[in-house]
Amino acid sequence: MTKDLTPDTEPSRMARRDPVATQSDLLQAAISEFAEHGFEGGRVDRIANAAGVNKQLVYYYYGSKSDLYRAALEHVYAEIRAAEQELHLGDLPPTEAMRILVSFSFDYLERHPAFLSLISDENRMGARHLKGSDKVAEMHSPLIAMIRDTLDRGIAKGVFHDRFDPVNLYLSIAGLGFFYFANRSTLAIIFDRDMTSPAQVALRRQHMVDMVLLSLRPNK
Repeated sequence: MTKDLTPDTEPSRMARRDPVATQSDLLQAAISEFAEHGFEGGRVDRIANAAGVNKQLVYYYYGSKSDLYRAALEHVYAEIRAAEQELHLGDLPPTEAMRILVSFSFDYLERHPAFLSLISDENRMGARHLKGSDKVAEMHSPLIAMIRDTLDRGIAKGVFHDRFDPVNLYLSIAGLGFFYFANRSTLAIIFDRDMTSPAQVALRRQHMVDMVLLSLRPNK
């Protein structure tokens, strides 16, 4: 696309900026904006103002609002995938590794509500932005390989059965946490229980860990 640069965004002026820092600031501002307002309600001018840059810089670095939204999605996926790799599950006994993974998955959703909001918004749009991404699918390969390795080690030690494939297991782990955090407001009304209290969050976390580990236990 042709970029209509104003004098404030001419290449010579842009060159004096730190492009890495500028793009990072724009991306963080975009994540906050889209998490709060969704893609349709998100405003490029608010993103630019939050990042402290001229609006034209958004288009200079990211091309369009859709491209920026896709970049925001790719970024939040990359963050969680990188954090999962830092767990070093291969260094742990398989049962402990699975316990750590399930706990991490729950805790991550609690601490990163923007991730939850962005993913929910993209699903409402039929994943139309992710369809244009050449990065997200490959990000998940190391995660699935990590789960497969943990399962294989557990099967070899006799502590896991061999009936679950790693993708379905991941979907179950993610779904157990995602549903809880995505629906806490309505669940609080339905069950007359404060789903945000530390006690309730801890109870749900332990329930999720226990459920996954029990489901993996081999039949005696």
